[in-house]
Amino acid sequence: MAMRKNRLFEWPLCVFVVCGFSVYPVAGQVRYSIPEEMTLGSFVGDIAKDLGLEPQRLVAGRARIFSAGDSEYVGLDREKGQLLVKERMDREQLCAEMPACSFSFDVILENPMELFRVTVEVVDINDNSPVFPKREIELEISELAVPGARFSMESAVDQDVGENALQKYILNPTDHFNLNIQGRIDDSKHIEMVLQKPLDREKTKHHYLTLTAVDGGDPQRSGTVKIHIVVLDVNDNAPAFSQATYKAFVPENAVKGTLITTVSATDADEGSSVNIEYYFEHATKSIQELFTIDPISGEVRVVGDIDYEKNKRFQMKVKAKDLGGLTDSCGIVIDVIDVNDNIPKITVMSFSSALPEDSVPGTIIAMINIQDLDSAENAEITCSVHNNLPFKMESSLSNYYNLVTESVLDREQTAEYNITITAVDGGSPPLSSKKTLSLKISDVNDHSPQFQQESYDAYVFENNVPSRSFFSVSATDADLGPNAKVSYFLEDGSLNGAPLSAYLTVNSDSGVLYAVKPFDYEQIKSFKINVKAQDGGSPPLSGNVTINIFIKDQNDNAPQVLYPVQTSSSLVAEMVPRSADVGYLVTKVVAVDVDSGQNAWLSYKLQKATDRALFEVGLQNGEIRTIRQVTDKDAVKQKLTVVVEDNGQPSRSATVIVNVAVADSFPEVLSEFTDFTVDREYDNKLTFYLVLALAVVSVLFIFSIIAIVTVKIYRWRQNRLFYKSAANLPVIPYYPPVYPDGNLGTLQRVYNYEVCGTTDSRMSNVKIVRPYSQNTLVDVSCMGTMQREERKQEDVNGEQNPPNNDWRLNQQGQRPGPSGTYRYSTSTQQRWTPYGKARAGPHPEGAGGVVAGTGPWPNPPTEAEQIQALMAAANQVSEATATLGPRYNAQFPMQHVPDYRQNVYIPGSTATLTANPLQGLPQAMPQVDIHNAAQTPASKKKSTKKDKK
Repeated sequence: MAMRKNRLFEWPLCVFVVCGFSVYPVAGQVRYSIPEEMTLGSFVGDIAKDLGLEPQRLVAGRARIFSAGDSEYVGLDREKGQLLVKERMDREQLCAEMPACSFSFDVILENPMELFRVTVEVVDINDNSPVFPKREIELEISELAVPGARFSMESAVDQDVGENALQKYILNPTDHFNLNIQGRIDDSKHIEMVLQKPLDREKTKHHYLTLTAVDGGDPQRSGTVKIHIVVLDVNDNAPAFSQATYKAFVPENAVKGTLITTVSATDADEGSSVNIEYYFEHATKSIQELFTIDPISGEVRVVGDIDYEKNKRFQMKVKAKDLGGLTDSCGIVIDVIDVNDNIPKITVMSFSSALPEDSVPGTIIAMINIQDLDSAENAEITCSVHNNLPFKMESSLSNYYNLVTESVLDREQTAEYNITITAVDGGSPPLSSKKTLSLKISDVNDHSPQFQQESYDAYVFENNVPSRSFFSVSATDADLGPNAKVSYFLEDGSLNGAPLSAYLTVNSDSGVLYAVKPFDYEQIKSFKINVKAQDGGSPPLSGNVTINIFIKDQNDNAPQVLYPVQTSSSLVAEMVPRSADVGYLVTKVVAVDVDSGQNAWLSYKLQKATDRALFEVGLQNGEIRTIRQVTDKDAVKQKLTVVVEDNGQPSRSATVIVNVAVADSFPEVLSEFTDFTVDREYDNKLTFYLVLALAVVSVLFIFSIIAIVTVKIYRWRQNRLFYKSAANLPVIPYYPPVYPDGNLGTLQRVYNYEVCGTTDSRMSNVKIVRPYSQNTLVDVSCMGTMQREERKQEDVNGEQNPPNNDWRLNQQGQRPGPSGTYRYSTSTQQRWTPYGKARAGPHPEGAGGVVAGTGPWPNPPTEAEQIQALMAAANQVSEATATLGPRYNAQFPMQHVPDYRQNVYIPGSTATLTANPLQGLPQAMPQVDIHNAAQTPASKKKSTKKDKK
């Protein structure tokens, strides 16, 4: 046994790959050759490599093996792409005596669907020894048997084929017998023993021989049988069959006891034919189970169930033996007639239980194998599905069919199909089988949400509560799952310049519309919006609907009286003559209501009147008419209160007072209505606003007083600081050069002018002092600020003198000189007081020009104005010399006149102001008559002050 296993592994493995082009989905065929009796898990072949596939393709395509039989001898390892032995394979069990043994199966792949045919040939190995039917054979031979007599022997059986089958027989000893081997119709070896030498019963009654059968395997196997020969007396004729081979036919559905055929043999010996015995020679187990032979009559009958699909033909040997031991044999060949007794077998090899509804026609749903074990017409299969279904069957290979779609599918019409596949064979009567497949159609987002109407009308009352729903829309989607989940959106738009989202919103899940803020019918009566319903598919589909929103009016506006106009400032009265008849139209109350419908229907009623019996108001038109004749007793002043009321729920009203004067002339009316008291209705809010305004004004007044006091204190502190620092500011006098007397002439006296300034220009004084000569001594110790000296003067004299308005600049004054007259201006004193006021000297009558520094400055002077004021002060110094005009003649040229304005020093600053008198003087200045100038009271006081200084 160990040697047998070693031989198994030494057997060569042959692989034949046949790649051809066949009808889809078959992509190729592979053939393998392996020895039988391989151990489980042995390698058969590399299917992935032989088919040219990647190993991952087997895993991704869910590769599997489909076998039509009940046994699956070969398994598939997807990970390695190999075929392995799954069950024990015995060639003798698979194929019996057939010389070529093979079986086939299919390898199926999905995504895409592919089919490969694999054939495995099982090669025989020498695993069976020749076996004789009996372990011992007993022959009775007459002693009168002549040499050359033949005696048939049962041959040995070797289930192997080819070289491993039975090859030869060896007989031992061969003293009296030899073997004669000749072929028979069943291709098995027929053994005969041939008598070589006569037998002598008297010498030897029993002969013992050994027959050995040897096969051709390596190593060889053999089987033996013991032959016991009993020598009998004389019987010289053997039975003989009438036919060497009997042929018979039997249907596979033959009942038990059916006679198949009868064999007959005759014996020439007298009385021997009656005693011939028939029996099967070397009958297999299957033959013994299916057939039996009558030993006396030779009738062969059915004793079992014959199946054409298992055995299509039976061959057996029948032997006839007489009483003398002589035998003869013949063959029986029984052909089984096929009967349509097998229904088609439907096997689903691959099936997709779910299919998208957008699958194109021709999409493969399932791959089906249909087999019928019958033959010929009984095995011809017709496969179909119901005609009303959008599917059909297509044949791809023999016994293979594809279930494909025939038309476009729609899940919304049919979500699931029960497909019944019917297979019918060609037998008579035909047999059929059915297979039902349940196919679900998966949803595809091919339907957009649909509204029940193309447009909707929604109504909402004005003054509605915000965030409260007032309408809802609903859309349906015929799809399924997320594709049918509808969301609602408000499309972009505007209303009165504002986006629609400022007025309303929509719930994305339920489609309920909510008002964001209250509506006003008087502003918006109706508008349109578009709501979009969108599903959750990919890509999403949507549908739109238009909603017409109408604002319903509410009685939220009271009537407004247009006439008569009610004013608090004037009194309007209607005049009715005393001669007015009944029904006289006094006036008409005109009112409107901005509401609509019945909310705008107005009615007029007379609420109260001075004389109710005199006037009435039209209920619908508001006309005030007399209801009786006016008499002299009726009062002149008539006051009517008319109520205008709308028809809303609840109703709103307005009141108007109509003053009626019953008189014939206007003076009479005027005299009566002078003391007419007009009722005024004060609004409570007006009182509140008045009190609030009074409080605000009081607070502002208090803050103003505080600000003014704070400024005054701040200025007082600044003045105190100025007085303390003024003593440290030096006064630097200016000394003009003294020219010697000559032809040109010079001024004999020098005038020194002090100009003192502080960092606070508004607090500065410019002072003109009297002239002095060159040898005049200046007492520096007495120098102080001009402001302090002036203040001392003012303390003595009392209040400050007002400016003199008679001061003038005379542009006609001329001074004689060599080339004409010298032009001088009158003397001017400029002073800046702490209060921003200025004083001016006398101004001659008729003098023109501009008076600088007269009058108060409305605002604090700027830096430029301060510099201009300093320049004016310098001009005063030079113009002061005009008083000396009579003392000078024309011999003094202008160029020798000293310029008293050229240098102005400002204490606290490094700048010196210089002015050119020629640039500042006009070309023709009037001559000033100093002596004739009139003196004003102000000038007198000024001169007196100078003298005191």
